[in-house]
Amino acid sequence: MLSKLRDPSEKALAWLLLAPAFILIGLIVVYPIGKLIYNSFFDLRLSGGGGGALFLGLQNYADVIKDADFWNATKNTLLITLITVPGALVMGLGLALLANLPFRRKWPVRLSLLLPWALPLSFAGLIFAWFFHTEYGVVNDIVRRLGLQTEPTMWLLRPNWAFTAICLTIIWKTSSFMALILLAGLQMIPKSLYEAAEVDGANKWQQFWQITIPMLMPSIIVALIFRTITALQTFDIPYTMTRGGPGNTTETLAMLIHKTTIEYLDVGYGSTLAVGMFLLSIVVTSFYLHRVGRNA
Repeated sequence: MLSKLRDPSEKALAWLLLAPAFILIGLIVVYPIGKLIYNSFFDLRLSGGGGGALFLGLQNYADVIKDADFWNATKNTLLITLITVPGALVMGLGLALLANLPFRRKWPVRLSLLLPWALPLSFAGLIFAWFFHTEYGVVNDIVRRLGLQTEPTMWLLRPNWAFTAICLTIIWKTSSFMALILLAGLQMIPKSLYEAAEVDGANKWQQFWQITIPMLMPSIIVALIFRTITALQTFDIPYTMTRGGPGNTTETLAMLIHKTTIEYLDVGYGSTLAVGMFLLSIVVTSFYLHRVGRNA
């Protein structure tokens, strides 16, 4: 036994060296997820006076399926994802192509890409809530000066306009992140491919579709996966701009979980909602990896 400890085999040594990593993953990934799922089977309310948790089995999951607020929040979350992810991709691609041009001084352009990304999400939400303010907002002022309207639009007080304002803010905030990933991909494309295409008579548009987009596809897939996962967890910007209103028309799934768990102190039902969002993220990510990533 002592000889084995003093002279472990290569396999045992490998497991020994990997043990800290497994322990760390268990503590920061497996345990929180396991605890979340465990709590979802209980009636666990922090406002109940310390009476203990009551085991409910799958009752919380049955209640979630019948919960109209859950389906409304899920619909809003999916709509935000479907609108903002392609919007940020298109805008980010344009910014990346702009930053990749042979400017004499490139750092001001690339610094301008970093600024929206560096802003905290809640801060960006507060800034744009001011931009879309009915009376004092910059957006209404610009629209009025252009002569497009005489009466101010109540951006954050009407459901459709509030949803539009939130989506525009998210696209502005996240397009710089997409641009940074795509810019790294653009710089990996060999210039010799463009030189050969020019010799063959291809114009800039043909070079873009035949060289840039195919060579950039791995970076696009990575950017889409990261952006989609974060879009499904959207919380800060709609929370700071509308608090889910008017009514609950802009409430996302993450906001519903926050309201249930933090404001109503219903940890059991909030955990069940969080498990639902976790499963939704797994399904969407698996789709990307299986269908989109396979064709990249």
